[in-house]
Amino acid sequence: MSGASLVIGSTGLIGKKLIFELAKKDSEVIAISRRSISNLPENIALLVINFKDFLENGILPPCDHIYICLGTTIKKAGSQVEFKKIDFDYSVFFARKAREAGATKISLVSSVGANPYAKNFYLKTKGEVEEEIKKIDFQSINIFRPSLLLGHREEVRFLEKIGQNLSSFINPCLIGSLRKYRGIESSNVAYCMANCEQNDGIKYLYFDDFNKNFERENQ
Repeated sequence: MSGASLVIGSTGLIGKKLIFELAKKDSEVIAISRRSISNLPENIALLVINFKDFLENGILPPCDHIYICLGTTIKKAGSQVEFKKIDFDYSVFFARKAREAGATKISLVSSVGANPYAKNFYLKTKGEVEEEIKKIDFQSINIFRPSLLLGHREEVRFLEKIGQNLSSFINPCLIGSLRKYRGIESSNVAYCMANCEQNDGIKYLYFDDFNKNFERENQ
C-alpha cells in the first residue's frame, strides 16, 4: 500500500465525513481508530489500535498521505495534561511515524487562532502542534484552520451546541478579516481536505477556502 492515505481521528466530526469523501476516490485509504467503526465504506480498510501502546512501539503501514483529525476538549479529556496528550502528543507522533512509513503529504485539522504563544491553552496547543509538524520534512503540508464546526456529534458539547445555534445570527456579522471566524459546516471542511491541491510547501486554509472548494465542485 505504498500510495495509501491514513486517516487518524476517523470517528470525529470531520474525520468521519472525510472517510466518506476519500471513499469516492480511486485510492487506498486506511481509517485508524481506537474502536470499530460501523457502516464503513467497503473500500476503506480499518486498523484498530491502542493509542497508548502504539506510542511505545507502533509502526504504521506504508503510506503517501496522512490526515490528522484528532481533537478533544479539556472537559472530556479530564485535564490539560490529558488534553495535550491527545491533541499534541498523538498528532505529532502519528505524523512522525507516517513520515517514517513513506508519507510525503500531511493534512492537519487545527484551529483558527492557533498560535504557540497564545495565552489560551487550547489555541497554544494547536499552535505548538503546527510548529512541530512543520519541522518534519513533509513535501506538502496543508493546515486547515476552521472556527466553530457545525454538524452533529455523537457526544454532547454544551458550549459548542450553543455556538452552533447562534452561528446563523453571528456569521453575517463577521466580515472582512473576521470572516475566517465564521462557523463552518464540518462537511465543507472534510470535502476540502479530500479535494485540496497538494502543492509543495506549507498552506493554511480558512473559512473561504473551505466554501470555495465545496461550492465550486457542487454547483
